[in-house]
Amino acid sequence: MKIWRTIAAIFTILLSTGYSEATAQLSLDVETGVVFSGYNDVQIPNNSGTKISLSDELETDPGFFWRVRLIYSLAKRHNIAFLVAPLRLEGKGVINRQVDFEGERFPQGVLLKSKYRFDSYRITYRYGVYRSKKLKAGLGVSAKIRDASISLKGDNKEAEKKNTGFVPLVNFRVEWMFAKRFTLILDGDALAGPQGRAEDVLLAAAFDLHENLKVKLGYRMLEGGADVDEVYNFALLNYMVIGATLSF
Repeated sequence: MKIWRTIAAIFTILLSTGYSEATAQLSLDVETGVVFSGYNDVQIPNNSGTKISLSDELETDPGFFWRVRLIYSLAKRHNIAFLVAPLRLEGKGVINRQVDFEGERFPQGVLLKSKYRFDSYRITYRYGVYRSKKLKAGLGVSAKIRDASISLKGDNKEAEKKNTGFVPLVNFRVEWMFAKRFTLILDGDALAGPQGRAEDVLLAAAFDLHENLKVKLGYRMLEGGADVDEVYNFALLNYMVIGATLSF
């Protein structure tokens, strides 16, 4: 994949330029909390399945989540990050109409159980385009691998649609140190195209507990989906986030 090769080349060039250890820093960023389903509309296959809402027609329970990001910073402006972000949501309910989903037909009025999985793996390169005492801004690119599945179960039947794909994204980050030891953070990946879109954006306040340890509290929005022949799925997920960043 071209973007993976580009990021790898950037990483190799940076490492070969001879930065001293004093200018390099390794950080571990961890988030956890509760995620709530906003809308989640599904039609599989797109041209013959039944369009249903996993959040309105079924009751999707809030889920526990975690995300881990490893960040390598060079010369204060170059950042390379690796993210692992799994997600699981389950729902159930009765839909008062027949549902055709991924080759299975579920009769009207049966109890349906849904499982929504959306695992994300990303590598990001971001360059610090602006730095001052109170404000920092960076812009870059992310290469995302999406490993997802949606399944329905009911009436002694079960159907599942799996999808694994690559998504290039634009990465951005703004940090505003609005008070001593307090920072407001806007961080995300986003991109839109003819067949779909993706936005993963965090707004959080961080507090410096220690020179090498920050804690944060905030809100993350994950929104997007695809409208292609195999699948129609657009979802909005709302995250209540607590996290910490440890620098080494």
